[in-house]
Amino acid sequence: MDRSAVIASTAVTVFYWATIGRAFTTARMAILGCAASTGLIAVALQGVEIASGFTPGRSAAVVALTVLSFLTSVAMLGGACTAMILGHWYLVIPSMEVAYLQSIVKGHIGSMLARIAVVGAAVWFAIATWQADSGVPSFRHYIFSVDGIFFWQRVLFGLAGPAVLSYLTWQTAKIRSTQSATGILYVDFFTVVVGEVLAKYIVLATHVPV
Repeated sequence: MDRSAVIASTAVTVFYWATIGRAFTTARMAILGCAASTGLIAVALQGVEIASGFTPGRSAAVVALTVLSFLTSVAMLGGACTAMILGHWYLVIPSMEVAYLQSIVKGHIGSMLARIAVVGAAVWFAIATWQADSGVPSFRHYIFSVDGIFFWQRVLFGLAGPAVLSYLTWQTAKIRSTQSATGILYVDFFTVVVGEVLAKYIVLATHVPV
């Protein structure tokens, strides 16, 4: 089912880009909304599918946390990428209103805070609900083992790094230093991508949607 949603979202997105400067001008926002909606549905369905495949009878809380993890991951990646691309336009049109960059950076910060909240909830839930007779090691044991280096790298690159860099971007945007803000967003986007790749590895390795 999620594959159908992915195909539908991709098809509508391609159609949206194909209509730039051509027909359907008045309906382009509706087309874009349809592409975004089907994309979010595809991501949510993928989260359900992966969580359901962890172990039979997986709790609804784990499924919900996995779906939220996937959705906040998409929001954070999209926010960082969009902010970086927008920053480049200030190199082309220096006179463009800086409020646009401030708004997208504010949205990126909001998505990052949501991501941190979901990751924190997932880690807490995994530790709090672990049972000694479950046959699997606790997540607490994982994060303090040698393999836990992946978790701490995920936290450092994917959460702490963007938190600092997005704050620096916000401060540079406030003083209209758009070139500096764009340079910081380059690094911010890189850290977000690295963090989310590590997060997906941890999901598959531990079944904890960080």
